[in-house]
Amino acid sequence: MAPAIGPKTARKLLTEFGSARNIFEQKKWKLFHQIKGIGPGLSESFIPSSLLEQAEREIEFIDSFGLSALSFEHPDYPAQLSECPDAPLVLFARGKRGLRCTKSLSVVGTRRATTYGREICRNIVAGLAFQIENLVIVSGLAYGIDVIAHRAALEAGIPTMAVLGHGLDTIYPFSHRGTAIKISEQGALLTDFFSGMGPERNNFLRRNRIIAGLSEATLVVESAKTGGALITASLASSYGRDVLAVPGKVGDERSKGCNKLIKSNIAAMVESAEDVIHHLNWESRLEKNSLNKSPDLKLSSADKQLLSLIREHPGMDPNDLSSTSGIPIQKVLTRLVEMEIKEWIYTEPGNRYHSRIDCS
Repeated sequence: MAPAIGPKTARKLLTEFGSARNIFEQKKWKLFHQIKGIGPGLSESFIPSSLLEQAEREIEFIDSFGLSALSFEHPDYPAQLSECPDAPLVLFARGKRGLRCTKSLSVVGTRRATTYGREICRNIVAGLAFQIENLVIVSGLAYGIDVIAHRAALEAGIPTMAVLGHGLDTIYPFSHRGTAIKISEQGALLTDFFSGMGPERNNFLRRNRIIAGLSEATLVVESAKTGGALITASLASSYGRDVLAVPGKVGDERSKGCNKLIKSNIAAMVESAEDVIHHLNWESRLEKNSLNKSPDLKLSSADKQLLSLIREHPGMDPNDLSSTSGIPIQKVLTRLVEMEIKEWIYTEPGNRYHSRIDCS
C-alpha cells in the first residue's frame, strides 16, 4: 500500500530482509539507505503504522464479501503471471475458477467491434472451448471485444477471468455487472487495486500488464493503430509471450492495429481456433473435452436434430439432412452455414457434413 514502492522494489526488500514482517520491523535508515537502488525518498511513503491500519481495513472488506487475497507465494496465484518481473505482490479475487488452468489465452481488441470482429471472436473462443481441455479465457471486461470474449467463454461453459482497473467494491462499466456476476461464478474477477480505488484512466494501463502476464499468448481481434489492445500486445511480447492477431480489411480503422502487428512480425496471423492451436503447439497436448462433448452449448431443437444426424451419419449432404429430419431445405442450409461459422461442423468435398461436437 506504500504508493512509492512498486512490485520490483518490494521484491528487493523481501529478498534483503527475508519476510514482510522483518521489513516492517526495520529502522528507516537501514531500510532505505543500505539497499542498492532504493533511495531515502521512499521513506516518506513508508509509515508502518498507517500502512498496517489500511491493511486491516482491507482485510475486513475482503472477509465481509468473501473475497480472496492471493500473495505471489499463494498456491492459487496464477503461475504464468508469477514469472513476470513486475507481477503484483497480491491479487484480489472474486471467484477462483480458472486460476489453475494449464492453458490460457488473453483476448483483447477494440471497444467498437464490427460484426466481423464479434463473430470471429466468438468463433475462436467457441472452437477452442470444445477442443482444448483445462482452458481459461482472459480479458478486461471492457466494451467490445473484451466482453464478447468473456460471454463466448461463459456460453461455452469454460472459465474466464476478467482483470479490472479498479477495486472489487465496484464494477466498470456498470452495464456489464450481470456478466461480471456470471464470470465470478464460472471463473474469477481479478485486480491488484484496493477497495475504494475507482476506474481512473491510468489504472487501465496498469491493468493491461496483468492481462498480458496471465496468459501464454495474447490474441488481438480488431484494433486501431493505437490503443489499449496494442499496449497489451506489446507487454505480452516484452514478457516473451506469443502475440496473435486476426487480420482485417485493408484501410479499416479498426483493423490497422492488427494488420500492423502482423506486417511487423510482432504477431502471428490467425483466422480460426485451429490456427491458435497450431501456433501455440497445443496440438501435441490436444484433448477433447470429457466424453468428447461440447460444454453446455445452447442449441435450438433444429440444431440438435441436425447435429445428431450429422454425428450418427457422417457425410450427409443438405438434401439428405432435410429429407431425414423433415426440416425445410432452406432452413437446413441456413442452420448449416451458422453452425459452420461457429465451428460446430465442417464440410468435405461434395458438400458432405461432419460434426465436431457431441450434443447428446
